Amino acid sequence: MNEQNCKIVILAGGFGTRLKGETEFKPKPLIKIGGKPIIWHIMKIYAKYGYTDFVIAGGYKVEEIKQYFMNFILMHNDFTINLKDNKIDLLSNNQEMFNITIVDTGLNTLTGGRIKRLRDVIGENRFMVTYGDGVANIDIDKLMEFHESHGKLATVTGVRPSSRFGELNVKENLVVSFEEKPQVSEGYINGGFFIFEPTIFDYIQGDKTSLEREPLERLSREGHLAIYKHNDFWRCMDTHKDMDELNTLWEEGNAKWKIWE
Repeated sequence: MNEQNCKIVILAGGFGTRLKGETEFKPKPLIKIGGKPIIWHIMKIYAKYGYTDFVIAGGYKVEEIKQYFMNFILMHNDFTINLKDNKIDLLSNNQEMFNITIVDTGLNTLTGGRIKRLRDVIGENRFMVTYGDGVANIDIDKLMEFHESHGKLATVTGVRPSSRFGELNVKENLVVSFEEKPQVSEGYINGGFFIFEPTIFDYIQGDKTSLEREPLERLSREGHLAIYKHNDFWRCMDTHKDMDELNTLWEEGNAKWKIWE
């Protein structure tokens, strides 16, 4: 299998309640950093390593995501339009090498359920998953090499910021316990950028299954959840403060996640 054909699932269906105001009229993945939606930044990270086949798991305001990508070429290029002949001539050639599947995975579906609903789209193939609000200067090739080296069913990228996220208890590159959002967090936390073997679907019951609860907890108990330790830049856009910080980094030329040309 050519791993560059490995699909990347972007979880983009949440309500984004901590960014109320911004998310009243658009989903969080469409909030702009440096003039482009954060989901575009995430896709550019993967595309840097040749991974361009994306599956967007939408929910809240998924129609806005559909419209954004349907109009992508026209919104990013100058053009001449002949309304009589319904003909459009592009005057520039700004394009991305993305193949994008957008699936409405339900308004109230939890993260595991969203992945489960994509089973027919993904098929019985290895695939990657990440959140629609996190960016990093992660080396996807090294992440894939690490996943292939350990032979486990799942890899999670562990990062080291503050304590709002799921804590990973690690021993010799295996996650021995997974605790979602503990009161006090030390060590590595769940940074997204997962790789899963298709067996993961058997760990997900349905729409009400949170990926970060039963599936990852069970995988860790069974010794099948490995951690790829990313000790460099990672940020999650969870609050207005996070959004402002990311925009400031971009404007100042310090956007470390911008690993593409």
